[in-house]
Amino acid sequence: MKYMLLMNHAPTGNEPAIETCTAEDMRASGAHMDQLRQELVESGELLGAAGLADPDTAKLVISGGDAPVVTDGPFAELKEFLAGYWLIDVDSEARAIEIAARTSAAPGAGGRPTRRPIEVRAVMRGADPEL
Repeated sequence: MKYMLLMNHAPTGNEPAIETCTAEDMRASGAHMDQLRQELVESGELLGAAGLADPDTAKLVISGGDAPVVTDGPFAELKEFLAGYWLIDVDSEARAIEIAARTSAAPGAGGRPTRRPIEVRAVMRGADPEL
């Protein structure tokens, strides 16, 4: 089963503010994520992953008839934002949750786990190509 792990950044939640992280904290967090990524590559469970640019580079697009209506970010109502994703192919939802929990445990400021919220969503199968 394929799952998308959506990594949200919630500066008002349990996750320490990025400004409180030292360079050492950032290296430790990166090493944690890289080790998990490598394990998933070796097991064949990782299909893709990427971090996303800061929300101030985002565009909100709405159909506008002749031309789309485009609003530049950041968006004032934004308190939490999607920071990145991992697309995995695992045997069960339980395995997807296990990977999400390990991701959420990445170290942050002072080596404390970030406890970043990770949304686990099953990827729906597309329509039958024969139809």
